[in-house]
Amino acid sequence: MPRSQINANFIDKTSSIVANILLRIIPTTSGEKKAFTYYRDGMLAQSEGNYAEALQNYYEATRPEIDPYDRSYILYNIGLIHTSNGEHTRALEYYFRALERNPFLPQAFNNMAVICHYRGEQAILQGDSEIAEAWSDQAAEYWKQAIALSPGNYIEAQNWLKITRRFE
Repeated sequence: MPRSQINANFIDKTSSIVANILLRIIPTTSGEKKAFTYYRDGMLAQSEGNYAEALQNYYEATRPEIDPYDRSYILYNIGLIHTSNGEHTRALEYYFRALERNPFLPQAFNNMAVICHYRGEQAILQGDSEIAEAWSDQAAEYWKQAIALSPGNYIEAQNWLKITRRFE
């Protein structure tokens, strides 16, 4: 039974019912419906902290999903889970893949910047200022891209860019 049919939360149940109705009335292929069902179940599992189940659903959703825009969000969410699990290299890979399909995802650029910033901070703690500077420069580039796509967001990143004199 799909996760969306066993969720006990009233709002989640209501949104699942609406989503199921829309899937029936909007002309979509069986592959698109299947991808959406897996994606929705992945989002539900992710919101409950069931990352292994969410990943399984997202991976399944990528199989039938052919639309690059929709696929980008699946890949982005896979990146989010890898970030949460501390698997930063894998997370970056999925953020890159999402951006290849949809270069207008400021949240992907932001998350990539956060990972690079974290790696820069770790390099500082290890006493490697050259590596720290390289990671920080990369973080700055990603934050600039996120800010360019969504100027009203990422205020902390904008402040960091100004403080570190990386904002142009």
